[in-house]
Amino acid sequence: MNLGQAYLNGKWIDVRGLCLSVDDLGFTLGATVVERLRTFAGKPFRVEQHLKRLRHSLRIVHWNAAELTSEVASALDEFIERNGSLIAPGDDWTITVFLTPGHTSGAAAPTVCIHGGPLPFAAWARKFETGVDICITDVRQVPANCWPPELKCRSRMHYYLADQEADRKCPGARAVLLDERGFVGEASTANIVAYYKDSGLLTPKLESVLPGISQQMLFELADELGIPHAEADITPAELAAADEAFIASTSICIQPVVHQDGEPIGAGKPGAIFRKLLAAWSDAVGVDIAAQAKRFANR
Repeated sequence: MNLGQAYLNGKWIDVRGLCLSVDDLGFTLGATVVERLRTFAGKPFRVEQHLKRLRHSLRIVHWNAAELTSEVASALDEFIERNGSLIAPGDDWTITVFLTPGHTSGAAAPTVCIHGGPLPFAAWARKFETGVDICITDVRQVPANCWPPELKCRSRMHYYLADQEADRKCPGARAVLLDERGFVGEASTANIVAYYKDSGLLTPKLESVLPGISQQMLFELADELGIPHAEADITPAELAAADEAFIASTSICIQPVVHQDGEPIGAGKPGAIFRKLLAAWSDAVGVDIAAQAKRFANR
C-alpha cells in the first residue's frame, strides 16, 4: 500500500522509512520546532501564516530562519505534488513540519522533515455534535522565562501530564492549563475562546499564549459576522460563566466546549454562535467541516 512520501534532509523517501537518530537533539532534548497544517479540498490551508510563525520560532532558537523557512516552503509545494493523488475525493490530510538542531546545539546540520497522512477524524468527528468537555488542571503553562509562549515546539511534557490529570478527574475531557498567575492559558494543543452575549468573543491575551492560526481565522470570521472580539485575562470562573466556549486548532478548526470540570457551560450543548462560526468557516474553505469528519471517521 502506498502511504506516501516524506521529506527528510533534502531527500524524498517512503514514509515507512522515516526515522530519527537516537542522538538527534530533537530526541534527546526535545529541541524541536514544529508546524502542523491541514488541507482543505486537497490544498494546504494558510501556508503563509504557518511559514511566518515557523520563521519566528526559528529566530527564537537562533537557527538560520530565512534559509530553513525557504527550504520548508519549497518542500511543502513538492509534498503536495508527490502525495496529492493519494488524497481521496472529499478527504483531507494533516501535514507535519518539524526541525531539530540535529547533533549540535548550534544547528550546523539541522534535521528538516515533512510528513503527513489522512486526518484522524475518528478521534473527534462526533464532538461537533456532542461538544467537548474540559478540565482545569494543576499543571501550569511553561512560563515565559523558560521559553516564549509564541515558540511552537514539541517540548510538551506539560501537555502530557495535564492530559493525564484531566483524564483522571474527568475521563474524556481535554486538559486546560492556567498560567503562573492563575489565568486561563491554553488547552493541550488548542486555543481557548469564550463567548458572552453582552460582549462577544474573549480570548486569553495573545502575548500569553501561542498565537493560533485557527484562532486568527475565528477573529476574521467574527469580523465578517459582526461579532466583537477582544483579549483579556480570564479566570476559570469567568470561563465557566461564558454563554458558549470553543477550542480551536488546525485539525479540528473549531469545536464547542459544553462542560468545564463536570459543570455545563451555557446550556451544556453546542450553541448558536458555534454553529454560525462553523458554517462561516465551512463556507470560506468550500468544505462542510463537520460532515467531512463524520463521513471519513470510519474509513
